[in-house]
Amino acid sequence: MTGKRTAAFLTLGCKVNQYETDAMAELLEKAGYAITDFKEKADVYVINTCSVTNMADRKSRQMIKRAKKMNPDAVIAAAGCYVQAAEEELIKQGTADILIGNNKKKEIADILDRYFEEKHNISEIVDIAAEKEYESMEIHKVSEHTRAYVKIQDGCNQFCSYCIIPYARGRIRSKVPKEVLREIQGLADAGYKEVVLTGIHLSSYGKDLGDTNLLDIIRQVQKIDGICRIRLGSLEPRIITEEFVRELVKCDKVCPHFHLSLQSGCDATLKRMNRHYTTEEYRQALDILRRYYEHPALTTDVIAGFVGESEEEFEKTREFLEEINLYEMHIFKYSVRQGTRAADMPGHLPEEVKTRRSAVLLEMARAHKKQFESWYLGRTEEILLEEEVEIDGIKYMQGYTKRYVKVAVKIDDFSKKMRQNDIVVVQIRGFLDENLLCGKVMIEF
Repeated sequence: MTGKRTAAFLTLGCKVNQYETDAMAELLEKAGYAITDFKEKADVYVINTCSVTNMADRKSRQMIKRAKKMNPDAVIAAAGCYVQAAEEELIKQGTADILIGNNKKKEIADILDRYFEEKHNISEIVDIAAEKEYESMEIHKVSEHTRAYVKIQDGCNQFCSYCIIPYARGRIRSKVPKEVLREIQGLADAGYKEVVLTGIHLSSYGKDLGDTNLLDIIRQVQKIDGICRIRLGSLEPRIITEEFVRELVKCDKVCPHFHLSLQSGCDATLKRMNRHYTTEEYRQALDILRRYYEHPALTTDVIAGFVGESEEEFEKTREFLEEINLYEMHIFKYSVRQGTRAADMPGHLPEEVKTRRSAVLLEMARAHKKQFESWYLGRTEEILLEEEVEIDGIKYMQGYTKRYVKVAVKIDDFSKKMRQNDIVVVQIRGFLDENLLCGKVMIEF
């Protein structure tokens, strides 16, 4: 063929998926492809799928079909968790030309070469439960221009009763430290100032390697020149011990922003979910973080209306969440995921009950968020600027504090030299809307 083939990518699901999409795009670019927007006509469409809920499965199927409609002559490659969990179903549907399971994404360029040479459908899916090798991929640039999500861990051994991910991602596997540090050094050299260490079960990092752990790799990333902020992905509450946080706080690049997955504030519900902690252990983890960090941003996930959740159990959750008063709570209505233990449990709730309970928690979440952010008023904070936005005809630069609170700074004669990826000192003046604070730059450029 003459000219470059074009490839377009779409990512569904989590930040780990986004990292893997960025890595696959770099691999195809290196192989000679021109990367284009998913909305454009392309020779190859790659859909990196998600399977965390039945809705995610449906969305994955829809996007595969949409890509085929956009260009019936294109090669459709479906990758990721839904592909891993539903190989037979996808082969039967025949809507995707290529299926790429987890731990095979790094081979995307070779797989496409085979397809173009052999002209028949390809399914590259391994028995993920038997995989012990970490699929080492690397990024040098990311879709976000100031913050780089760096995947350092894959797989999960927890087997929560509602979750398909251990079956789609396999057992825990970690990226070796020297590869993590080389990748982050490259991102620092490219100008990125903030990295987010992420994984499917980040707290398990290093357990399969035997001679390192999450705290060790954070200490080493702390030493990399050019990296000003280290943010952590979702953590298991049990990793937050006195010893862990006492050492973590010595790494001053680590942002005081911690996402500790909760799911329920009722111990009986947590037990049915097969979560491996109690509400008291969760409370203790929060207490430790609040003792070592000033006003840390503590966030969580909560499932409303899990299987068998009684009104009394829901009330316990509501009271617990009111008590612990977190910065942000991501509230999800329980969604049946076929293939999990919870799908076969008795006591599934009507949709209207889940919706009502979700609405109660969402209203609480909004109030807690406003309360947390009001603490900033009048304070001086460092903001990492990300993008220019226009609000009511006025131009602002928008970015985040270390605690991941979004702040906008008006662009005027004093601040017009601000650029994306600058870190500026700002005095917080008030709210522009319920999700955005505004501030005034305090140091002239």
